Amino acid sequence: MTIRTTALLASAVLFGATVVASPAAAATVDTNAYYVLVNRNSGKALDVYNLATNDNAPIVQWSRNDGAWQQWQFVDSGGGYYRLKSRHSGKVLDFSSTADRSGLVQTTDAGRTGQQFRLADSDGGHVRLINRASAKAVDVLDFSTADGAQIIQWPDTQGRNQQWQLVRVGAPGTFTNPIKRNGPDPWLQYYNGYYYLATTTWNSTITMRRSRTLAGLASAAETVVFNLSGRPNGCCNMWAPEFHLLNGRWYLYYVAGQNVPDYNPTQRLHVLESAGTDPMGPYTFKADLGSTWELDPSILQHNGRLYLMGSAIDGTQSLTITPLSNPYTISGARRTISQPTLAWERQTGAVNEGAEPLYRDGRVMIVYSASACWGPDYKLGLLTLTGTDPLNRSHWTKSPDPVFQRNDGNGVFAPGHNGFFKSPDGTEDWIVYHANDSASGGCDMNRSTRAQKFTWNADGTPNFGTPVRLGTQLAAPSGEPVG
Repeated sequence: MTIRTTALLASAVLFGATVVASPAAAATVDTNAYYVLVNRNSGKALDVYNLATNDNAPIVQWSRNDGAWQQWQFVDSGGGYYRLKSRHSGKVLDFSSTADRSGLVQTTDAGRTGQQFRLADSDGGHVRLINRASAKAVDVLDFSTADGAQIIQWPDTQGRNQQWQLVRVGAPGTFTNPIKRNGPDPWLQYYNGYYYLATTTWNSTITMRRSRTLAGLASAAETVVFNLSGRPNGCCNMWAPEFHLLNGRWYLYYVAGQNVPDYNPTQRLHVLESAGTDPMGPYTFKADLGSTWELDPSILQHNGRLYLMGSAIDGTQSLTITPLSNPYTISGARRTISQPTLAWERQTGAVNEGAEPLYRDGRVMIVYSASACWGPDYKLGLLTLTGTDPLNRSHWTKSPDPVFQRNDGNGVFAPGHNGFFKSPDGTEDWIVYHANDSASGGCDMNRSTRAQKFTWNADGTPNFGTPVRLGTQLAAPSGEPVG
């Protein structure tokens, strides 16, 4: 007797027959929401295996983390049937066969009956997913409770391994990280009723997405706001975009280089200018900002003056600052204001980069990234302007310890390259940053964008707390629209 047969007999004893006629579905869902589907028998969630985005990728069960690869939207197909669309891949659940044990996969939405499911009620608020083509139920093979167990179709027995709890995520007033799955070097601003997010693309385009809510950024459309093709000094390898509203226009700063095999030494700073006050442009190219290797541009404002911050080689990779006469014109020599001198700044490579300004009650600070992004100990440090001249290295004081770093218990590694934004009502301070999901994560496009609220210490310095675990439901920024 197979495990499958034994399981079916056990189900028959429990429910009085091996196959029970499926009643009309009574469960209802919100087609504008996303749900995590948790199996009653295993407690694990329906999951896109290995974060795949391709057609025919297998669907499995996995420990619940509420990531986008475990979130599903019910798309109405009519007649009480739905297509279940992955928030991660945009593809839908599909049985390509009507045979028993046919594996559940994701495919491009074509509206086929094999991609349609109805909800059949079970007790305790659980439902069964019945496929329209086969009339069979979505089932965890052999009642497995293991991560990675296969999801198949099987005649509807109402067994616990065929029952799913629908857990709504991203409910009004909440969000979960990541807010962008493949989103290194994030920059996020709230402006005129929308959040705007740009991240590294590592190609020849600069893209941006926008949403009324922080949660909505995870599924917002990616819009190309500028194409670098044809730029002689910076056609490719776009990194670390930032957009700043200065003198009534948006200026978009970024790093890019030439399309050559060893592209990294060609990376330079560049800036675009918007035609008006829309953060999404249109933009035109404005200026190259320097002729030597430099990364991670940002803008510091102090006493009515503008300064370009970056990261360049000065013995080691160091933080730099350069005076500007306007948002696109350098007006003096570049200076070094911080080098990686502390042990924690040199843990996996001597690096200071990603300088970001932070202001509070007249205090001027820079939060920067240290160590190297290819290791799990990439983290954030703090400089405070304790003098009057931002160009004078001795006028900056470095905090001896990092202010934000990895948390193994929460599965967050190499948190860094951050930015700051205010809640819609202006009452809360938020940090946006990227991080890896494992200690083996690298300096690549697998880093994801996360956000969380932070507070302030009694001495006026920021208290960023601990990076939160992916999937943790967090209260949305204050003042977001609800409903």
